[in-house]
Amino acid sequence: MRTTITLIPEAEDLVAKEMKRSDASFKSVVNQAIIDALSPRTNVPFRTRTRVLGARIPLDKALALASQLDDAEFAMKRA
Repeated sequence: MRTTITLIPEAEDLVAKEMKRSDASFKSVVNQAIIDALSPRTNVPFRTRTRVLGARIPLDKALALASQLDDAEFAMKRA
């Protein structure tokens, strides 16, 4: 399909940079940009790998311990 498009200066700069970077024609850069922007995306779930941190103390009651330490620090500041 043959058509005429008018690019805003920012788009023109981006196309020119991509043409220079990839040594491609205006036509192929614009076609690839349209395909990349408008193609349906596949949703790949984001996954985080877990790692063993090697904690030497049981962390089951870490929140209670942190609370006690905060209370002790507060008491020292008030004294």
